[in-house]
Amino acid sequence: MVNPVRNNKLAENAKMKDKNTISNGVKFAIKNLDIWFGTIHALKQVSMEIEANEILGAIGPSSSGKTTFLRMLNRLNDLSPNFRMNGEVKLENDNIKNIDAQFLRKRVGMVFALPLSLPLSIFDNVAYGVKMHGVKNKKLLQNKVEESLKEAYLWDEVKDRLNESAFKLSGGQQQRLCIARTLAVSPEVILFDEPCSGLDPISTAKVEDAMVKLKQKYTIVLVTNNVKQAARVSDRTAFFLNGELIELDKTELIFTGPKDKRTDGYIRGKFG
Repeated sequence: MVNPVRNNKLAENAKMKDKNTISNGVKFAIKNLDIWFGTIHALKQVSMEIEANEILGAIGPSSSGKTTFLRMLNRLNDLSPNFRMNGEVKLENDNIKNIDAQFLRKRVGMVFALPLSLPLSIFDNVAYGVKMHGVKNKKLLQNKVEESLKEAYLWDEVKDRLNESAFKLSGGQQQRLCIARTLAVSPEVILFDEPCSGLDPISTAKVEDAMVKLKQKYTIVLVTNNVKQAARVSDRTAFFLNGELIELDKTELIFTGPKDKRTDGYIRGKFG
């Protein structure tokens, strides 16, 4: 059964894509990128740009390279054995190879598929990264926690229980808590790796609504196996297959008139 309320939200989100995206130029510039893990050639000659204040969706079947691409943006692949990379990846004017990894991951935060709440209170979960970066002032911490929870659209649900364990929250609330924890350290880019894979439709809708609003301040890259989710929230969509970037275009064009028959086949569910 069609949910008219949800459809109205999607229509509003679509309008926000056009109205609220403030392009400040190129956030990431990627040229001739190759990535290997041992003998496995995970990404092959990928060149593209990610624009500031956009949601870039990355879709493709399992082992297509989309998660490797995402983890490359804040050098998480560096932690894997036998990792090797050729090519150039710039965050604005800085080659990410020359940026301290810890500082890069502050600039480029990540939200994972499963909520990774810490065994702490709701307040301390959000404040954790801020404290790690040297902020001790109680008032500043309180302001940052409230601001981040509001941006993650969780404040109204938890403002009276900030001292409770984060584990008392639902799965969807914990995922938004992780988003708030990422926002608290003031990143420039937020990477989402299948953020709704374990969530129910209502929680998924809340996370998607948050993403659409967050792009007013942040650049967002979303990896998803749910092509409908990419269609709902992404400004542009990249299709990966066997480590290659097959097609990158405005989302409406990818889903209504893809240029490559492989893109069309994947979107239509002919393989995946």
